[in-house]
Amino acid sequence: MSIEILRYTAFASEPGGGNPAGIVLDAAGLSEDEMLDIARRVAYPETAFVVGETPTGPRVRYFSPGAEVPFCGHATIATAVVLAERDGLGRRVFTTAAGDVALDATTGPDGAVQIAMTSVEPSVRPIDEGLRERLFALLGLTPDDVAEGFPVLESSAGNRHPVVVLADEELFHQFRFAPAPLADLMRDAGWAGTVTVLHRTGALEYEARNLFPVGRITEDPATGSAAASTGAYLREVGAVAPGDRVVIRQGRHVGRPSVLLVDVPATGGITVTGGATPI
Repeated sequence: MSIEILRYTAFASEPGGGNPAGIVLDAAGLSEDEMLDIARRVAYPETAFVVGETPTGPRVRYFSPGAEVPFCGHATIATAVVLAERDGLGRRVFTTAAGDVALDATTGPDGAVQIAMTSVEPSVRPIDEGLRERLFALLGLTPDDVAEGFPVLESSAGNRHPVVVLADEELFHQFRFAPAPLADLMRDAGWAGTVTVLHRTGALEYEARNLFPVGRITEDPATGSAAASTGAYLREVGAVAPGDRVVIRQGRHVGRPSVLLVDVPATGGITVTGGATPI
């Protein structure tokens, strides 16, 4: 059986930027092992597989080279761009293991397809003290490194992400970690997404590093689920007002600059906006 595998990059802020994703539009007949094998061969952070249709849109599963993940934001954006290019603009609802995700496809100022992705209902909760201490030890951090007013919490808008906001810019850029022990911690904690480390660069602007060793890469270039989770986190700690748009820059530490636009309503899902282009 011949399988068409599309390759797109999402959220790029310049040529060569963004996060690459594989896309398989006709995956209904594939087994889990076959999808995982394709994801390994594609070797991107995630590959999206359209495994069926509902009255409102596709049913989608996501695989990293290491395992299935409940949700992947950048692969969702990329898949929505492909469907809009082939079948037209408008609203689609993706059915995922994390829940229903709404995608609104429009044309941006440059004529390219732009996708506004609204997450599932997010949740924010404290992190177990022992897990937080292990995380700090692996990243070489102390509680004094955390920015004032930004407690370390766990936020989910499809995947669970610990969120750490660092006060010092130099520390944010220079901290190091060993991938294998961090991957072990993430599996123990049930963090299927990334470890999200932020530094505030403006009133509503942040730079992000999203650590993803469980996906067999060190850092993710652009993480849609983490951006949505960050929006929920910022709402929880009172760092944004209803209706604010937060700009998150990510990816320059791995040579793939990206930008994610995050709109934070008073309640409900967080909207992350971006586009995608063929590789």
